[in-house]
Amino acid sequence: MKIYYQDDEIIVVEKEYGVSSQESNSENMISLIEKETGVRTFCVHRLDTQTTGVMVYAKTKESASHLSRIVASGEMHKEYLAVCHGKTPEYVEMVDLLYHDKLKNKSFVANKKRSGTKEAKLELWTQGEGKYKEKELSLVKILLHTGRTHQIRVQLSSRGNPLYGDGKYGAKDNDKIALHCYKLGFLHPNGKYMSFVSIPDGGAWGAFENLLPSE
Repeated sequence: MKIYYQDDEIIVVEKEYGVSSQESNSENMISLIEKETGVRTFCVHRLDTQTTGVMVYAKTKESASHLSRIVASGEMHKEYLAVCHGKTPEYVEMVDLLYHDKLKNKSFVANKKRSGTKEAKLELWTQGEGKYKEKELSLVKILLHTGRTHQIRVQLSSRGNPLYGDGKYGAKDNDKIALHCYKLGFLHPNGKYMSFVSIPDGGAWGAFENLLPSE
């Protein structure tokens, strides 16, 4: 497990593909961190099991409360990298109403507001185009303004650009989903602002090696 930073209050780590970000019956980050550090750990934000990238966990109840407030108020800065099918706009702001079907564990774009729908907002910048396994793909950077379930996956899919490997939302690839939280910024409980960067590699990311941001 890659550890970017840790002190008595928090630990910042890299979440691997296929590992749950919260406590579960399967392999999960909480048990991996506790095994590594021997310290009780608290989850304050989440990534999908199939999403990789940088995450922060709390080591005390006080720091968990602090970080949870930041997440709830939208003050935790999260930027993602994704590889998706087709061509994407140079820049676009996406705003949708999403409905999450808990039984199917799948989100949908709703045409109008109704019970259970929530507004989802993100900004997207295209970094470049490339080809992997004979598929025409785009590398995009995403600034997430809301944290809805499967938000990035469903918003891009609804516009004809499903993420590479994301069969649940329309992709035909039998591969890992190319979605990575590459930048995380937040206010430490001690009042200091901290920012961390994680660059993905391997798989579809290799088609964009020279286009991936360095910071």
